Amino acid sequence: STGAVKMQPKAEELKFVTKNDGYVHIHPSSVNYQTRHFDSPYLVYHEKIKTSRVFIRDCSMVSVYPLVLLGGGQVHMQLQKGEFVISLDDGWIRFVAASHQVAELVKELRCELDQLLQDKIKNPSMDLCMCPRGSRIIGMIVKLVTTQ
Repeated sequence: STGAVKMQPKAEELKFVTKNDGYVHIHPSSVNYQTRHFDSPYLVYHEKIKTSRVFIRDCSMVSVYPLVLLGGGQVHMQLQKGEFVISLDDGWIRFVAASHQVAELVKELRCELDQLLQDKIKNPSMDLCMCPRGSRIIGMIVKLVTTQ
């Protein structure tokens, strides 16, 4: 009957952290400016500008698995304080995996996807959905992303 209810931040109070710029804010002209809650703490953006403060525009929320599978840089895994941590971007972005097996599988799936994309670059006419290896990798990624 009594107690405090956590309020969502106002649009101008919501901020995110980037590796190079520290805190950034969603630009008032962005369609996501009035969004006060994101299911994932990660956003990807197209444009970053600095006026009175650093703003991002053309941003979209991204959840963990698409970020791990499609984000830039190498994926690393290590044991830290009894937890298996998957890291990107030289450790700046880190996720705790449910188990060692999950961490290994995610890392291996990322390696397989990277190799599949390299094969596609070398052979642009290759149909990824028709080759057995490609269809299995793509099917697993679709299943993982849609059921997370």
